[in-house]
Amino acid sequence: MSAMTLEDKLKTIGNPVDMLRNAQLGPYQFPIKAEFTNWRDEQEAWRNGAVLFDQSFHMTDHYIEGPDVKRLLEDLAINSMANFRRDIAKQVVFCNHDGFVIGDAIMFILDDHKVNIVNKPINRDWVQFHIETGGYDVEATTDDRALDNSGRRMGYRFEVQGPNAWAILEKMNGGPIDGFKFFGMGTVNVAGRQVRALRHGMAGAAGLELFGPFEDYDRIRDEIMRVGADMGLLAAGSKTYATVAHESGWFPSPLPAIYTGEAMRPFRQWLGADSFMANLSLGGSMVSNNVEDYYLSPFDLGYGHIVKFDHDFIGRPALEAMQGKPHRHKRTLRWGKDDVVRVFASMFNEGDRFKFMDMPASHYATCPYDLVSKDGKPVGLSHYPVYTSNVGGWISLALLDSDVADPGTEVALTWGEPDGGSAKPTVERHVQTEIACTVEPCPISVTARETYKK
Repeated sequence: MSAMTLEDKLKTIGNPVDMLRNAQLGPYQFPIKAEFTNWRDEQEAWRNGAVLFDQSFHMTDHYIEGPDVKRLLEDLAINSMANFRRDIAKQVVFCNHDGFVIGDAIMFILDDHKVNIVNKPINRDWVQFHIETGGYDVEATTDDRALDNSGRRMGYRFEVQGPNAWAILEKMNGGPIDGFKFFGMGTVNVAGRQVRALRHGMAGAAGLELFGPFEDYDRIRDEIMRVGADMGLLAAGSKTYATVAHESGWFPSPLPAIYTGEAMRPFRQWLGADSFMANLSLGGSMVSNNVEDYYLSPFDLGYGHIVKFDHDFIGRPALEAMQGKPHRHKRTLRWGKDDVVRVFASMFNEGDRFKFMDMPASHYATCPYDLVSKDGKPVGLSHYPVYTSNVGGWISLALLDSDVADPGTEVALTWGEPDGGSAKPTVERHVQTEIACTVEPCPISVTARETYKK
């Protein structure tokens, strides 16, 4: 961390919103090849065949080991740790003292006293702060994402998903794969190696996430591609990977709720001004001078089932007070075709043009928040617009007020930043426009929706 802290930076700039809306960091990066075939076929493969997602480079791995691992996680996560045991995984969610989300991650319980927490650097920094200041008897090792890594990654991570995934994995294993429960771990045989794997199903069908030492990267990847070659397996590039969360209904980048509050000051004084959270960007048409208007609760994000009050954790009193109160509902927005075409057509205008929509993922800020309205009244926010061949159109995730959350409701989305925009290098001269949208369920995939319920 640098000598200058996030708290120092905020004192210099003043309003956190000014810092975030003008930050130079663009959308979250996936440092792999953009396309291995083409993104249309790669998108369709995870619905109709199988796809290999290479997750070896864009996420931070935080290995924590020691007798206080479980106590540390009980103190920080809103999840119950009553079933904490080797060979299961959890989607862990961390909140600030006021009950608003800092980040979420997948936690792999590798042994009784060893975990790996995997996702953006946000989660690593929050947990590491408490390791260093909370007196826990643990040791931590960070395997930085490739963009922050001066050496080689410690481990590879491959995800095989789609309706043909399980058949490919069993063929590669040399026989049936048994004993894997959802979000449970075990081992499979790959090219003479016993490889640990996690079972889940982003596309609504069973798949595995395989991980191991980076020196086996080529060996494992080559074998997966060889075995799957005649079963519809395609490797997915970064363009495709940037669109997968939306079909499965995961909200990728809520703004971490760390920039205000006296209770959070010690963390801001620990966190370097060169850190990810001190440099990420906030963008879109939802504009407020109060950064807390961008904070989201676990109930907003659909994590109400994860919140468990069987232990004391940071944010518990606030979440107990929130429980049962009105909250926003996570839905999918399907963008109106005519308005999308109008946005693209404006590129041929000699005068005003609308904000460019990159294909297939139009992400121009790390945390994009677009305003959703009904009859001129704000009713929610939209997040991460993408085009997907699997639904034949543009969609985004949305958090909506109850009175507009029913599928079929028509709402309007404001596309583009307001007059003057921001200093983000990804924002060109443009004017705002409205896009008609229809509310649909989340996840939008019927198969995924029905599978997740089970």
